[in-house]
Amino acid sequence: MLIDDKFQENRAAIMFCKTFLNTHDRHRFIFGRNDYAKSIANLLNIDGFIDDFTIENEWMGKPVLNTDAVPKDALVVAVVLGRPLTARKRLEEIGLEHLDYFSFYRYSQLAIKPITCWHEFLLDYQVNRNKYNWIYELLVDDESKNTLKNIINFRLSYDLKYMEGFTDRQNQQYFEDFLNLHNEGEVFVDVGGFDGLTSIEFIKRCPGYSTIHFFEPEKENMFTAKEKLKAFNSIKYYEIALSDINGIMSFYVDGSRSSINDAGEQEIKTARLDDLISEAVSYIKLDIEGSEINALAGASETILKYHPRLAVSVYHRGDDFWMIPHKILSYRNDYKLYLRHYTEGVDETVMYFVPIKD
Repeated sequence: MLIDDKFQENRAAIMFCKTFLNTHDRHRFIFGRNDYAKSIANLLNIDGFIDDFTIENEWMGKPVLNTDAVPKDALVVAVVLGRPLTARKRLEEIGLEHLDYFSFYRYSQLAIKPITCWHEFLLDYQVNRNKYNWIYELLVDDESKNTLKNIINFRLSYDLKYMEGFTDRQNQQYFEDFLNLHNEGEVFVDVGGFDGLTSIEFIKRCPGYSTIHFFEPEKENMFTAKEKLKAFNSIKYYEIALSDINGIMSFYVDGSRSSINDAGEQEIKTARLDDLISEAVSYIKLDIEGSEINALAGASETILKYHPRLAVSVYHRGDDFWMIPHKILSYRNDYKLYLRHYTEGVDETVMYFVPIKD
């Protein structure tokens, strides 16, 4: 069964939210500083923020404290979405009453920042539940099936218990053993190359590679990547964004989350992969903040002709779990599908497409 039949209300979380919203005699703090923290602080008169990794002592006009300096009677909402289990463990160690942002979002009924893409996912799941069952049945191993099941249940329930089996292991991302990468001869297409670290990890595993095609449209990221990769040969750099058209699009710059966006302040060139690479590609990695579908459309001929391995991020858009495999398998259906998740939180879910050989 893909989802649990019935989600139990978290009574402890409900009581925490009531106390946090209505207390007049206890301190209220937010653990972490990001847009989610801002959305709470804009609505409530909190006492401050907790951050163990800064020398700043003020943010949004409120004090910033180390965990050891927080009053012991404090109520704490943890807005650490990337490592929520680690944040929970730290707050438990120092004995502070706390709640994670996911449960706080569900039970507080405040108009705070929604978790990226989850609203779109919930709407899509209601309409296309059969598509999720379809992809569940296509996944070839138990780890893949359990990964999909736990993430979907997490999104539906906002209950962090479904993430308790996951750890931060981004050092393994894109390089699972089942890919069967070869020491020599690989042609790697790194789409969304960011600072070059993924290509460096590829080189460690495939030192005798033939070519790396490195795509990164953001100028500063490309500069950083070239510096890190300057000792290596046979790397072709493309300061463009892959899409399904050759043209110009708006681009929003935000570090590793930079993306094609109509509200972007820069213009970048876009191109189809099929028009740029003519050699036999063996492995394509795609992590481009929600533009994966369009990039795949522009790579359909490459996929059909060369049958490369594929590693595609499937956490940026609400329908990625089924829409991305539907797109790829429409080009050719001789792939085995795997799913892996590389953090404790909402980011870094990757679907792998491993060619079935005759």
